[in-house]
Amino acid sequence: MSRIWGGVAIAVATFLGTAIVWSAAMPAAGTPAAGLRVAAAEIPGAEASNAGVSGPVVSATDIPPAQDIAYPGTLILKVDVTDIERRLFSVHEVIPVKPGPLILLYPEWLPGNHAPRGPIDGLGGLLINANGRRVEWTRDPLNVYAFHLQVPTGASRLEVEFQFASPLVSGEGRAMVTPEIVGLQWNTVVLYPAGYYASRIVLAPELSLPEGWDFGCALDVEGRRGSRVQFKHSTLEMLVDSPLFAGRYFRSIVLDPAPGGPAAGGQTGGIALGGAPQSGSTVRLDIVADTPASFEIKPEQIAAHRKLVQEAYALFGARHFGHYDLLLALSDHFGDIGLEHQQSSENRRLPGYFVDWDKEAAGRSILPHEFAHSWNGKFRRPAGLATPNFNVPMQNNLLWVYEGLTNYLEGLLAARSGLWSADFTRQAWAYVAANMDRNRPGRVWRDMEDTTHQPIVTARRPLSWVSWQRTEDYYTEGELLWLDVDTKIRELSAGRQSLDDFARGFFGGADGSLGPVPYTFADVVHALNGVAPFDWEKFLTQRLHSHGPGAPLDGLTRGGWKLVYTDAPTEYLRGLEDQRKAVDFTFSLGFNVSTREYGQLTEVLWGGPGYDAGLTMGTAIIAVNGHEYRPERLREAVAIARNTHKPIELIVKNLDRYRVVSIPYYEGLKYPRLERVERSEDRLAAIMKPRT
Repeated sequence: MSRIWGGVAIAVATFLGTAIVWSAAMPAAGTPAAGLRVAAAEIPGAEASNAGVSGPVVSATDIPPAQDIAYPGTLILKVDVTDIERRLFSVHEVIPVKPGPLILLYPEWLPGNHAPRGPIDGLGGLLINANGRRVEWTRDPLNVYAFHLQVPTGASRLEVEFQFASPLVSGEGRAMVTPEIVGLQWNTVVLYPAGYYASRIVLAPELSLPEGWDFGCALDVEGRRGSRVQFKHSTLEMLVDSPLFAGRYFRSIVLDPAPGGPAAGGQTGGIALGGAPQSGSTVRLDIVADTPASFEIKPEQIAAHRKLVQEAYALFGARHFGHYDLLLALSDHFGDIGLEHQQSSENRRLPGYFVDWDKEAAGRSILPHEFAHSWNGKFRRPAGLATPNFNVPMQNNLLWVYEGLTNYLEGLLAARSGLWSADFTRQAWAYVAANMDRNRPGRVWRDMEDTTHQPIVTARRPLSWVSWQRTEDYYTEGELLWLDVDTKIRELSAGRQSLDDFARGFFGGADGSLGPVPYTFADVVHALNGVAPFDWEKFLTQRLHSHGPGAPLDGLTRGGWKLVYTDAPTEYLRGLEDQRKAVDFTFSLGFNVSTREYGQLTEVLWGGPGYDAGLTMGTAIIAVNGHEYRPERLREAVAIARNTHKPIELIVKNLDRYRVVSIPYYEGLKYPRLERVERSEDRLAAIMKPRT
């Protein structure tokens, strides 16, 4: 896929003779994505009759490009999620139509996924009727997300029925349904007419919930009768961007009351004890859980989340939502997720998020990350991601801004809000820096910008050698880049300006404006120059295409700190090990060991001591120096080898093969942390200082 800066028409893909072409200039900053449209080139010899057995024979050339015109009529969408045992969503859709050919699309390119990951494999039982008679459909031969059909004469609407089968086991995908929780992403349960912007198709959504359940969602409710909820009319764009968490056990906490609305607090500390989410609030934390025990929430924990909202306002200077719902599932069974939307976000943490507050500290940055995306990624969006509907391919080149900057801001906001202490935040930055510096030898062949294509390359499937192949490192290396930018601005301006000024100018604007407002690389450079004049184009380009050796750590040094290694893990790293269910030896032996599949290696560092000994992911450690494997025994063996200079001996198993390996590693245990640089300005302290 070609990369451009500016308004050059480019060919972005060629599939089996079908060229998909951007036929208009990329939109400039501050303009809608109206200039983006897709035209398909003719396929030679693709002519066919309309005499198909199950419908007309068609080709991808028949799929019309999206146009910025209103779709005539309102689609009715009724979704039933009550079949929680079989985890099936049942869909009834009414689509206004006129006689003639029609193409229905199932969403493919999903915002926040950065890839064509629409779960069409879950769609089943598709039946379409008009005037009481069945209408046959044919799947497009080149685009499996498109369904061609012929609307019969005299028909003014289609009745569409299908089911979405959510995953039953982990091998099928992320769990969306448990006996206590349902996570509904509307893109899984909707078909829409081709040829229109998603912002110009209007739907009337209706949802049937299990009896007695409550929910959180950014959509406005028209009315509710028992377990049936009617939502106000919504565009397809907003519907797909407004997922829903429903649960048997539900609580809603007001984090920011609307002006003139009910004040948070009182006897329940701002917690709605059941019922629908509280009205009269600008930002809510809507929680579903496996059991009511997860709702033991202390006032100081609520206070930290409220401060997060205020610190975000202070950082960005405007709110690009009418109201916002932080959806939070506290569960051992619901699938892991952290996904941004403009007026909500989907988040999952373990049941002990509140009740084991100190133990779960490493996971407390997820809400700052996804909340910041309302500004960075949703309101302001890279031009290549501001597509007109969900079936136009996206371009990911600027994900180092979209995700990398947000990764940086999550730590900043976690520190400013009190969700993290300053020391804990430094520990997190130390781990990110060390992981990029020591555990990414793949930087020698693959630069950070190229990793922005990773969501499309792998669809987030596991990799055999992640340290060499590289994964979505635009998150973490991008975080280092933006720390570098922040400290450089502070240095250039003698502390008068910072990345806060860039954030307010670039992502701020007027309250209530939803966008999206697309941007390009040139727009980012221009905005940075407006804060602190400098050759930002060269600065950013060098870091985007750096190959090392090591990672760019100038931001830490300029911030007054340096990366060091000690023989004791930090609190952050211990929390990370608990989250990942793996013991981290990557900075010493060069591998991680699972605590879930006891003794099994979950990652091996390319070129590390374990790699040199022939170990691979999936190998299990059976014994250490002649004794049964335990994590503490392996730690002890590393410490002993440092003094004795005798190799560590492991008995390992891979498939049905046992063998003995010897690892001549004598440098002891190593865990990263930050240490103050003498006689330097502590810019990290200034970065973490609260603004409210």
